[in-house]
Amino acid sequence: MRLKHIVPYAFVISLSACGGTGPTLDDLTKTAEAVLGDSQSGLLSNADITAGLKEALTKGSSAVVGQLGQQNGFSNDPTIRIPLPQTLLKARNYASKIGMEKSFDDLELRLNRAAELATPKAKSLFVGAIKDMSVQDASGILKGPDDAATSYFRGKTGPSIQTAMRPLVDDALAEVGAVQSFNQLLKQYNAIPLAPKVEADLSGHVVEKGADGIFLYLAQEEKAIRTNPVKRTSELLRRVFGAQ
Repeated sequence: MRLKHIVPYAFVISLSACGGTGPTLDDLTKTAEAVLGDSQSGLLSNADITAGLKEALTKGSSAVVGQLGQQNGFSNDPTIRIPLPQTLLKARNYASKIGMEKSFDDLELRLNRAAELATPKAKSLFVGAIKDMSVQDASGILKGPDDAATSYFRGKTGPSIQTAMRPLVDDALAEVGAVQSFNQLLKQYNAIPLAPKVEADLSGHVVEKGADGIFLYLAQEEKAIRTNPVKRTSELLRRVFGAQ
């Protein structure tokens, strides 16, 4: 029975119950509110909302990994391109005096290549964290801002995901030659008279900036699911986000 048919039906029941004197306007209002309240509260359970939020995050993660986990996914995107760590940027400026800036630029590209290589491997980390995440106040998250689920997910699991990503990034940096390039660069740079000392945690930098990029686009995917019905590709997503 459609919702618009429920209220008149409720009024008929109320009229019958009130005998010959007929219901007052207050009686009818209370009856309508009770019927509407019962029907709406039964639409979605907390378990439904939680499942919907998790499916949205899982779907979004898959889309983001596909976008960023390919060649130039990071390096050609000015929004999330990973720059050199701050200490290396300062060193680049100093080394540019003798024409060494291209070596630093090559290293920066390799950092982005490492992020592109590690991102697909990190997909299982994100999906696993989403599956295991316990959601408190699911209804509040559903009714929150367009990035509410992503922000909640990041706050709950972000640090642990970054820790788990580090070995993946370590391997990726070695595979794309960033470690060798960095060591060679330092050798040349340290030969410059009076060059300031350089220290950099390449893995930590790529993990942090890579995760920032993934969460940035995950928030955009969440917004799309919330605002664009076409993005709701399952019955659960349509029920949960269509009820907002």
